Amino acid sequence: MHGVPYVSISIGFTVSRRPTIGVVLNPFTAQLYTAIDSKGAYLTNLSTDLSKSISKSQLPLYPSQQLDLPSSVMIIEYGSDRQGNNFDVKMSTFINLASQRRGMVHGLRAYGSAALNLCSVASGYIDAYWEGGCWEWDVCAGWVVLKEAGGFIVHGNPRDTKDVDVVLEEPDLCGRVYLAVRKGQSKEETAQWVTDFWGMIGGRLEYNR
Repeated sequence: MHGVPYVSISIGFTVSRRPTIGVVLNPFTAQLYTAIDSKGAYLTNLSTDLSKSISKSQLPLYPSQQLDLPSSVMIIEYGSDRQGNNFDVKMSTFINLASQRRGMVHGLRAYGSAALNLCSVASGYIDAYWEGGCWEWDVCAGWVVLKEAGGFIVHGNPRDTKDVDVVLEEPDLCGRVYLAVRKGQSKEETAQWVTDFWGMIGGRLEYNR
């Protein structure tokens, strides 16, 4: 609408509500993300007319770096419903993350496409993406890409646990509240990052279906 080339065609396939195949195409940058359960995730750069493959790389694009909240670059979307409890929670969380006395993260971004946001985390140049309000068709394809790149999608609302496996447990695909985290150096490091982030959330997101 404004000429920002951050738009995608996103196709996801589930088995028993479990994301299994994902295809995300940005036709303006000619980048194609693909993933199949247990088969890895890939970025294919296409020709400008989208007819030919120029190069193909396995995700993530970079070696795993340490996950640390103050050095993180995150995506947080405002959403279209900018009123009420959910908007207040997002804004208070934004303040907590940006504040020098709290999270003091390196950067916060808002790009607009859930599918491409997930692919950015899978690629490794975005550390995490927190979202509330989108739908399963927005996240399904990118979900597969991220998981096959070694990342995690966990509960977007805080959970009262320090058990690594519970912290990293996947949420319901149709739950509408998600936290996506790139591949870290270990499950323990990732779980600690998630726990630290949960401590920044200023309330609880609640979305109806």
